[in-house]
Order: sequence, then C-alpha cells, then structure tokens
Amino acid sequence: MRGAARWARPAAAVAALAAVAWRLGAGPFLDGARAVDGAALLAAAAIGLLTTVCCAWRWTIVARGLGIPLSLPAAVAACYRSVFLNLTLPGGVAGDVHRGVGHGRDVHDVGLGLRAVVWERAAGQIVQAVLTVAVLLALPSPVRSSMPLVAGGLVVAAAAAVLVDRARPGGGRSRWARVRSAVAADVRAGVLHRKALPAIVLASAVVVLGHAVTFLVAARTVGVTAPVSRLLPLALLAMLGMVLPSVGGWGPREGTTAWVFASAGLGAERGAATAVAYGVIVLVAGLPGALVLAAEWLPRRRPAPLEARFPVVVRPEGAADA
Repeated sequence: MRGAARWARPAAAVAALAAVAWRLGAGPFLDGARAVDGAALLAAAAIGLLTTVCCAWRWTIVARGLGIPLSLPAAVAACYRSVFLNLTLPGGVAGDVHRGVGHGRDVHDVGLGLRAVVWERAAGQIVQAVLTVAVLLALPSPVRSSMPLVAGGLVVAAAAAVLVDRARPGGGRSRWARVRSAVAADVRAGVLHRKALPAIVLASAVVVLGHAVTFLVAARTVGVTAPVSRLLPLALLAMLGMVLPSVGGWGPREGTTAWVFASAGLGAERGAATAVAYGVIVLVAGLPGALVLAAEWLPRRRPAPLEARFPVVVRPEGAADA
C-alpha cells in the first residue's frame, strides 16, 4: 500500500501533463520553451536570489527559535540546493527533506532539524494562502464570485480547529497530549515569538511576491499582454497548483495554468506556454543549487598529519639544547 501511494502521486502528475499535451498538443510546450530569452533568465535569476535569501532568513529565524544554530550563508546554500532538488526530483519536497536531515545531522538532532523545516515551510504556506485570498477578493478572477464563501469557510475551519484543540484534555500522559504539547511549544518558540513573527511574515510575503513576479515575467515572455491587475490573480491561482505533488515541478502547474487562463479568456494554449516558460526560467535560476551539490561531492582536502607539518628534527648525539 505504501509503495502504491508513493507511485500514485508522480503518476497523477504525469497523467495531468499528458492530459494537457493531449488536449492542446505539443505547440504550447514548444512555444513556451522557445520564447525564453536572456532577459527573462536574468530577471528570474535576480528574483530567485532574493526569494532564496528570504527563505533562508525565515529558516534561520525558526531554527534559532527552536534553539539550534544556523548561519545565513549556510542556509542560503542549503536553500539553493533544496530548490534544485525540488525542481529535478519527483514529489517536489525532496530538497526540503534533504536540508532538514542535513541540518539535523549537523546539530546532532535530525528530528529537530526536520521540525524546523516543517514549521518554516508551513509558515510560508499560511502567508501565501492569506495573500492569495486577499488578492482574489480584491481583483477580478475566474473564482472571484466564490471567494467570500471560501474566505468564510477558512475562518470557520480555523476557529473550529482551535475550539476542538482546546476541548481536548490537556493533561495526562497520552500520546496526543505529548504531541500537541510539543507542537505548541515549537510553534510558540519558532514562529509566534514576538521577535520572530514579523520577520517571518515579511520574508514569506517577499517570497510569494517574487514567485508571482517571476510568473508575470514568464507570461510577458510568451507574449501575454494583459494588465498586471488581471494576471496577478491568475499567477496566485497557478501557484496554488504548484503546491500539489509533481514530477520536478511539472504536471499540475501546466494543468492549473491552462485552466485559469482559459477561464479568464486568455486561452489555454497561452496558459500552458506560460507554465512551460516559468518552469524553464525557474530551473535555470535554481542552477546554483547544482553547484552546491557538486561542491559537496568534491573530495575535500584533508589536513596533513602533524608529523608532516612539523617534522621531528633529529639532532646529533651530544648536541647542546638551543
């Protein structure tokens, strides 16, 4: 059952990509790849640097809140590596697992290292959801008419979760009580601390904005001339599709983008081409992560033994001490 579930997610992503190709043909895929130029790549690389630094900054804040050291340069390198692995391996989360395990080994606590990544990613996803709902409520989009209901449902669900959690017995030695206590302690220390929360929200907002601007760059690259006010909600909807399991980022992204563009009257073909262009420029922007991986694989030069660096001088017998 576990093996079937593991293969079901990439199979679903491949099926989504195949459905888009069957419905629209190979034209949008070729158009999107051909449209990418040097200007788009440079813009994506600059935006990618900004978003990666912000992700790394958010990670250091959460990690330090949990009591484990993490420098910003090391976090930036690990985040670049994570982005590259997420874009090249199935599932879209292999890079995050890798950096969590690697950091955990460095601090001799793999569980704590993974928890820091989980809370950091969760905080980013929550900020993205809030910003997405706000933009979709304010700007016209294919789903604007249903957004008040969606926003109300999210508020009710959040309130219900809080009430249910508080209704459960807090004491005792049950497994649920221990897990809930540990989660609450992590969130309070790593995310909700008064010095951490504003920085996490700011970093997450910049990351979301950076991804949306990269999407706009991809749209302009393939010739979409719609105003930003019309494209921004579509970009955020497409980014929701990117959260779904994929194969190196491909699959749900193309299907979601083709659907939202078609619903907005911009054409499914342009949507698929935009998604392909986005995938190409994001992959190129993440190539520094490949350099980080290569540097880690290179054999490290070990220091010479003390005997080699400080050879023992054999003095003649009877020589006076210096």
